[in-house]
Amino acid sequence: MLARGMTLTTRPALLFVCLGNICRSPLAEAAFRLEAGLAGLAVEADSAGTGDWHVGNPPDLRAQAVALRHGVDISGYQARQVQPADFERFDWIFALDLDNLSALRRLAPTAPRARLSLLLDMVPGREGEPVADPYFGNDAGFDVTWRDVSDAARALVARLG
Repeated sequence: MLARGMTLTTRPALLFVCLGNICRSPLAEAAFRLEAGLAGLAVEADSAGTGDWHVGNPPDLRAQAVALRHGVDISGYQARQVQPADFERFDWIFALDLDNLSALRRLAPTAPRARLSLLLDMVPGREGEPVADPYFGNDAGFDVTWRDVSDAARALVARLG
């Protein structure tokens, strides 16, 4: 199903959002770009945070490492905060957990173009679940997050393709 505002001739535009934009959302963006590229799907993808603590910083080194192990270099990504214009620029804005989804709903204008959803709502059987937040854990947590966002990326590509 296409999002409101999308037609078959436009490139789908997706934004992935977590709290600081240095762990989960850049990994979601990377996994989605990877899967879309493998499927030959032309897309626009970005990531952002609801908070401003890390604006301008690259992703967490552990996030960079797990992405690189899967063939994606995210070292050039820079954290940014969600902006009001994002609600008109993107077709879908995916929150990585319920707290960020609530924050996005508070920030959204009345009748935004973008559809808001939890990312794992796209994965059958995972609806309502958050993507694992690896920030305060060890390196293995980033592997769990990569699996979560990769599952979602494959489901999104199947839905959009």
